[in-house]
Amino acid sequence: MNKKERLDKVLANMGYGSRKDVKKIIKEGRVEINQKIIVKNDYKIDPYKDEIKFDGQEIFYRKYIYIMMNKPKDVVSSTDDPVNRTVLELLDEEYLIFNPFPAGRLDKDTEGLLILTNDGKLAHELLSPKKGVDKTYYVEVDGYVDEKHKKIFKEGIVLDDGYKTLPAKLEIIESNYISKVELTIKEGKFHQVKRMFQALDMEVTYLKRISMGPINLDKSLGLGEYRELDDKEIKRLKEKN
Repeated sequence: MNKKERLDKVLANMGYGSRKDVKKIIKEGRVEINQKIIVKNDYKIDPYKDEIKFDGQEIFYRKYIYIMMNKPKDVVSSTDDPVNRTVLELLDEEYLIFNPFPAGRLDKDTEGLLILTNDGKLAHELLSPKKGVDKTYYVEVDGYVDEKHKKIFKEGIVLDDGYKTLPAKLEIIESNYISKVELTIKEGKFHQVKRMFQALDMEVTYLKRISMGPINLDKSLGLGEYRELDDKEIKRLKEKN
């Protein structure tokens, strides 16, 4: 049985403003519960069962949202940027009311899987170095990557600032002048993948994150497209953490 909650608290949780803002909205008669206009802030409702309408539009209560995005290049993983376009600008208004933020970052010129949520606890778990959540990237490298490099990555690589990375897993797809590989790391240092290859005198020419923990990038998503995680994906994500 779901616990009944104050109407103003429910609307505030859904991102319709501060408690002060939503109290004003309610007093203005803009909210209906089960086809009845409610003007009392402390009116108790079951947000999962009662019909809620705001300005005549039905809204559905969710405390948290979880979005998978295929981030394109030239968009920054930030909630606000005075110069560059942000990933939030790719989202529809219906998601923005939840105040989502990127759980981790991808470089401006890096594509691929980005998870956006308003679940701060889960985001912290995903990004905590102690958790060691795997992050796998598809990488194209200007340089010949071969079997000997697997051991080098597994032992950890010393970056330009002297930091030695945790062991990483290298899978070779194609060895050539432009090699194609998949690299799995457990950290998220600044430009880490690029710097790891730079330490071996190689240059990353293309970088795309294809998985994070138990979540794989949906191949049907074009660049800039997104979808909500389904219930099974959310469950796997929470169980992992």
